[in-house]
Parts: sequence; C-alpha cells; structure tokens
Amino acid sequence: MRKLLFTFLALLCMSAAVPTYAQMTPAQKDECLLASRNCSDAVDDIQMKIKKISNEIEKGTAVYTPEELKKLQQKLAEVRDLLSNMEKR
Repeated sequence: MRKLLFTFLALLCMSAAVPTYAQMTPAQKDECLLASRNCSDAVDDIQMKIKKISNEIEKGTAVYTPEELKKLQQKLAEVRDLLSNMEKR
C-alpha cells in the first residue's frame, strides 16, 4: 500500500505540465469526466478533479441526463474517498 501511495504521489509531482483542452461552451458535456473520452492526455490533481466534477454536476439536467448526473456524483464520491484516505496517512 505504501508503494502504491508513493507511486501515486510521484505521478502527481510529474504532472506539472497543464494539458490544454478544447474550448467547451458551458452547456457541453465533459466527456472526459463522464466517459473517459476526449481527454487529450488530461492529468489533474485530486482537488482539481473534485472541482471539475462539481462544476459539471452544477450544470444539472440542462446538460446531463439523470443517469449521467448519478454517474458524476458517484465519481465525485470516489475521488473524495481517495483524498480522505490519502489525508489519513
């Protein structure tokens, strides 16, 4: 477990380069978060991923179906659990 944690932290440190994303209008779905498509080698730290998922959830049913919103909420819970587990160590 410790080795996995150090590997993950090393990957976070090496991800200093900020990926560029195609310009999206606020009404567009973020396919990278939703279905891991169109990611353009996206590497985000945990806080950034939490913020992005939360922003997408806030768009609500104007952009996403109820099933897609549920999937995003599950992903948000998973990322928050990961952060919580990392903070405990």
